[in-house]
Amino acid sequence: MIAGLEVHELAVHRDNRGWFKENWAGQKLVPVQQNVSFNARRGATRGMHAEPWDKWVSVASGRVFGAWVDMREGSATFGETFSCEIGPETAVFVPRGVANGFQALEDDTTYIYLVNERYQPGARYAYCSYREVEWPLEPTELSQADLTHPMLVDATPVPQRKILVTGANGQLGRALQELYGPQEAEFCTRDELDITKLEGVDWSQYWAVVNCAAYNDVNGAEDDPAGAWRVNAEAPAQLARAANEHDLVLVHVSSDYIFDGTQEVHTEEELPSPLSRYGASKAAGETAAQVARRHYVVRTSWVFGDGANFMATMRQLAEADKEPRVVKDQRGRPTAAEDLAKGIRHLLTNEAEYGVYNITSDGDSVGRDEIAMAVFIGMGKDPSQVHPVTSKEYGDKAPRPAESTLALDKMKATGFAPMNWRAALALYLG
Repeated sequence: MIAGLEVHELAVHRDNRGWFKENWAGQKLVPVQQNVSFNARRGATRGMHAEPWDKWVSVASGRVFGAWVDMREGSATFGETFSCEIGPETAVFVPRGVANGFQALEDDTTYIYLVNERYQPGARYAYCSYREVEWPLEPTELSQADLTHPMLVDATPVPQRKILVTGANGQLGRALQELYGPQEAEFCTRDELDITKLEGVDWSQYWAVVNCAAYNDVNGAEDDPAGAWRVNAEAPAQLARAANEHDLVLVHVSSDYIFDGTQEVHTEEELPSPLSRYGASKAAGETAAQVARRHYVVRTSWVFGDGANFMATMRQLAEADKEPRVVKDQRGRPTAAEDLAKGIRHLLTNEAEYGVYNITSDGDSVGRDEIAMAVFIGMGKDPSQVHPVTSKEYGDKAPRPAESTLALDKMKATGFAPMNWRAALALYLG
């Protein structure tokens, strides 16, 4: 049996007038188009065509012999064939990249199929010869194109669908590149893909989108709220629309800054209450992303990895033997970018229930001043060089939540176990 291909039995209700059936009732795919193929003569044969979309095939009249060849690159069942007879009582789900063909077993046969992508002239299609199949009847009607398709050994396979990762140059994007190879994911920097301008993206090549791109200048958003809103709120709405239109999984990364910090620990059920314009834009982005039928909204906090971050700044100051002023009245739990990336992979790989998840590293909640001291100690410096101050004394333009700790119970219940942030920090500092 070809992996992913499914044969479904349908209830057919017959009476003196004929019959009635529910041909599709929400199974397997979200259709955007229905195609009908009428075949006047018994023996008419079509195939084998592999398109970059899923199909739900059945008949409205007559009977056909359905045949399929797995042309998916990297598939465990690549090259295998499967066939069965299809009448009104049968429907077959055909996954993307499996070549589809059929032969009419009766005159005046009507073959119908639902697809979850519309035809695109520039999309990648694959074909193999109808001779790969043992047909029950001698093919009597074939198109000229179907007569010339190559045998499977000479055919071009259908490439695997990938994960599209936006914001690939950020800390999370770089961490994801350590987990996914080029056969699994396509990584796009801001220069390569502006998430505010998605025209021309061939969505049929992807099965999921991980949106790591964001406007992250918290203070800058106070002076440029439109810029923050465009990237953090409007762009996720566009991604959610694309996800629904093309049946993709959308992973959108959010922030602890959507909260006002009055709760000591923030659960996934807590409603947003942002203090800053940046936080408001991220809260709006969450709402937009949740419009996608298949979504993971991932809230995180205080990320450190390969790139600019608080830990890196403190390390540089320690190396320069500086004595930084660091706020003491903002508490939370840091997140190693590696933990965040692994958590996202865990959700996707295990097909966890869609919804909102908090992902941070594990461990105790601390003030930013305590984190700075931990960095100084890790660098062999005197932690007393760090001078704790209040947020008011520090004077940031944008207000920050006093409490940023995100509850991890829901994520841990899926089987994910993040590192302790102190252990992750030790590895980070080397």
